Amino acid sequence: MKITNPYALLQQHFCFGCSAKNPIGLQLNFNLEGDKVVSYWTPDERYQGFHGVLHGGIQATLLDEVAGWVVQVICRTSGVTSEMKVQYHKPVHTHEKNLRIEAEIIGYRNRLVDIEARLFNESGNLCSMAVVTYYLFSEEVAKEKFHYPGADSFGLDQ
Repeated sequence: MKITNPYALLQQHFCFGCSAKNPIGLQLNFNLEGDKVVSYWTPDERYQGFHGVLHGGIQATLLDEVAGWVVQVICRTSGVTSEMKVQYHKPVHTHEKNLRIEAEIIGYRNRLVDIEARLFNESGNLCSMAVVTYYLFSEEVAKEKFHYPGADSFGLDQ
């Protein structure tokens, strides 16, 4: 099920991960598949580290961004990354198409949520993964300070 990006309506929305207005950004779109948030993305040479290989920092950004959308859509609030541990398993080549990035909740601890995010190449091989811990804001704080539009703004029947 396609997730609507309600932040796209804000003039100042230039998120490196998900804004279509950011010409150098990743411009990710998201879907909800069961209890996972999923995105597909095709890299190019602008995002390489070593020749023809997707930069590890871009991989980490992809993993963090999809985890952030888990916070928005599934946790129904906003938050900030508190900790992130990335493991790189295989190189991702910049000529590959339709990388799959997915994330799901693996646990809660008070105001913290642990999310596992995974990046797969076009052949379905796990290339990198992260456990991302987010500090969750109350919905009131999320709305007041971080423009959180409310759970019903993502175009999903939850």
